[in-house]
Amino acid sequence: MTETIRHREIANEQRHVDRVYARVDTLRAEAERIHKEGHRLARARTPGSLVERDAMVYHAARRLRELDAEYEGLVFGRLDLREGEVRHVGRLGLRDTDYEPLVIDWRAPGAAAFYQATAEEPMGVVRRRVIRCSGPKVLDVEDDLFDVDAEAVTVVGDGALLGALARARGTRMRDIVATIQREQDEAIRAPAGGVTLIEGGPGTGKTAVALHRAAHLLYRDRRRYEGAGVLLVGPSPVFMSYVERVLPSLGEETVELRSLGEVVDGVRSDRLDPPAVAALKGSFRMRRFLRRVVREAPPGAPTELRLVYGGQVLRLRAADLGRLRTALNSRLHQPNAGVAEVRRAAVEALWRARPEDVSWSARRFAEEVADRDELDRFVRMWWPVLAPAEVLGWLTDVGRVQRAGGDWLSAAESEALASSWRGAPADLSVADVALVDELRELLGEPRRPSVRRRRDLGIDFAGDTLRELSTVADRHFAPRERAPRPDNYDGYAHVLVDEAQDLSPMQWRMLGRRGQYASWTIVGDAAQSAWPDLTEADRARREALRGKELRRFHLGTNYRNSAEIFEFAASVVRRAVPDADLPNAVRHTGVAPQHRLVPPAELPASASAAVVEVLGEVEGTVGVIAAAGRRDDVATWLNGTGEGRVQVVDPMRAKGLEYDAVVVVAPDEIVAEAATGSGSGVRVLYVALTRATHRLITVGTNGSWLPDGQAAVTKP
Repeated sequence: MTETIRHREIANEQRHVDRVYARVDTLRAEAERIHKEGHRLARARTPGSLVERDAMVYHAARRLRELDAEYEGLVFGRLDLREGEVRHVGRLGLRDTDYEPLVIDWRAPGAAAFYQATAEEPMGVVRRRVIRCSGPKVLDVEDDLFDVDAEAVTVVGDGALLGALARARGTRMRDIVATIQREQDEAIRAPAGGVTLIEGGPGTGKTAVALHRAAHLLYRDRRRYEGAGVLLVGPSPVFMSYVERVLPSLGEETVELRSLGEVVDGVRSDRLDPPAVAALKGSFRMRRFLRRVVREAPPGAPTELRLVYGGQVLRLRAADLGRLRTALNSRLHQPNAGVAEVRRAAVEALWRARPEDVSWSARRFAEEVADRDELDRFVRMWWPVLAPAEVLGWLTDVGRVQRAGGDWLSAAESEALASSWRGAPADLSVADVALVDELRELLGEPRRPSVRRRRDLGIDFAGDTLRELSTVADRHFAPRERAPRPDNYDGYAHVLVDEAQDLSPMQWRMLGRRGQYASWTIVGDAAQSAWPDLTEADRARREALRGKELRRFHLGTNYRNSAEIFEFAASVVRRAVPDADLPNAVRHTGVAPQHRLVPPAELPASASAAVVEVLGEVEGTVGVIAAAGRRDDVATWLNGTGEGRVQVVDPMRAKGLEYDAVVVVAPDEIVAEAATGSGSGVRVLYVALTRATHRLITVGTNGSWLPDGQAAVTKP
């Protein structure tokens, strides 16, 4: 294939892309004209003019939003069919002035063959072409030929998929809509209801499939999914930043993206606990622990209630109050909602404590005592309305932790938990966010009268005049601002969970509350799990899904790692997970990973040298992965290296990410730090070893983590 033929084919596609962008400009101008005309209609002051205005402006605004979206590479594919038909595939469906299709939306049935056709089942496709663009400019084309007997068909390149894989990665996830393969496409287009579980090893495109599935669901039933909402939950803010532009590039801006530390409204955290502490906080047993905590008297609660009535001193002593609290806990499901009941119970207990020889009226006693200021003060201190984060702040008291933990927690574990909460509520961890949600459920909301606020009506009464604040169409111009929803909204139509293998049982409970009415897409790989008890996590997942119908899809091809890198990573994880789901890596570079052993004093210099080395070997990003306890030191060693191309992360924050090259610092420390049981340390190291697409170097002081037969180069 000569460069002349490639340039000719690029020029042919450029002519079509130019037609598409010219049509977009025409449609944008028409939408702007309709938008202005709609506003002019309101001046007519006829009975239907405002309604007609809103309808026109609404549809014009929606069209402008679609056309003005950031469609990087609006046209990205082409299908040549046996009947001679040519279909261009892209991010937005467009027709010309004769209503002939210029571009077919990638989610439409007519575009399915672009993803599903294979040499064995070509689906009538002769040639599939991927068109790579930068804005309106065509940069390159790559072809797959499915009909070898077809005449006069030009084929350019080595195939679309391998062409895409060879290009350097950036700091944001590459949009692979043009290179989705058939096994991935089947998961994307799976039925909407129930639970779609997508499993596969590193580099199989699980995240890309989940994102494209979200876009596909919105395309199929926009009213349902956009109205009730789609929630996408990922492992960390780093990961969410990595994928945040993919959905807008697919034409969807309404999906709500939250990391695990942001799921609960009003709480935000990116801090990770040490693995052993996170394992305690995430365990199912934490439910009973927290239930015991909220049933105890709060710190500083009064130990006596003393009240004078009718010349008599009435007292409830510590033992009386203890029995009263036990009785209230047995019948109050949520303490915050039961303050009125507490007041009544306290009055009844005081009545029972009266002297036997008095002849008071029970009704009058209740009315008068219930109105006493001293009773108000007592109830506020003895049974306060509690915030979840405030309750976690109580647990800096080791004794309280031990009482709630019972025989579950050792003295050392109780101290570790109490220490982790010493910064609460200002410094909660990601694991604490699920505990805040559990406490929110246990405590409940205070009962308040229902009050309809004026601003909920969308009007302003300032100056005793009624002024229209906005129309439906005007509000539609703010597509990134979702419709107001109550805190901790639980009415989502669909929930997507990425890196689901790392969710603790308590995190599954947190997500289950938000997806109780939803269909789900769950993406994960058990071999990469950092959670030590996979059986417990699986039970929590089943409870969160509440018996919903489950369908499974398996992705078996690793498109990310070179075969040389993945074969080594696989040999590491097999030691801890002999039956690990290991995909097939299809791309070879001829460059094997390097493993370097150095004296401890030389680790900083050797790690820095390795980073500089790979910066010269790849064009894109370099990930430097170290144990969480070592990360800040490594970042200091590399300060200023790479001019923005280098990212230093710990293995948990590397979840779901990929880099052109990776340097893993002190792999043995990663294993030791994450070793909480069931080979979790090795599984976490496996994550670090599978982030690289082209180059992998490990630098450490201890080679004990290397598989049998694997040698390391000892640097002088």
